[in-house]
Amino acid sequence: MLFPEEDANAHYIERQAEDALLGSCSSHAFRLEGVEWPSVEHYFQAMKFQTTDPEYMEKIRLAKHPKAARRLGRKHSRKLRKDWKQVKKIVMTRAVYTKCKAHPEVASALLETGDDRLVNNQQYDYFWGCGRDRRGENTYGKVLMDVRNKLREEALEAVSSNSVV
Repeated sequence: MLFPEEDANAHYIERQAEDALLGSCSSHAFRLEGVEWPSVEHYFQAMKFQTTDPEYMEKIRLAKHPKAARRLGRKHSRKLRKDWKQVKKIVMTRAVYTKCKAHPEVASALLETGDDRLVNNQQYDYFWGCGRDRRGENTYGKVLMDVRNKLREEALEAVSSNSVV
């Protein structure tokens, strides 16, 4: 089976890499839901239990490391909120947007990707990533592009409102 070549007009990121500024595991804390979240990954994993287990949610929020939060969030013995499949992209988008608003250097890095297609280069994730054969949904890449567009809109609105006399 032939795999598609890498797209020269794409910007490849690793969502799970801790040193990836645009990743969900980078140490860029933000405030959301009335509390401080150490990373996007902490928030995302905890929100799976928002309506079913608030104590477990807090345990995830307090996890020492994003990978520990991910492990806790993926426990199959815990009951997920019923609407998780419908809201997980919204939850991720909200967290990434809030992270960008809290950390201008992250927003700048995202805006500096220009019009490149953003691709979450995860081999074994066909929902959040592009998958091994690059035919996955790349949902995390789409989230980043949506947030980038929102940041651009806000910047244009700010310029417009400042130039109105």
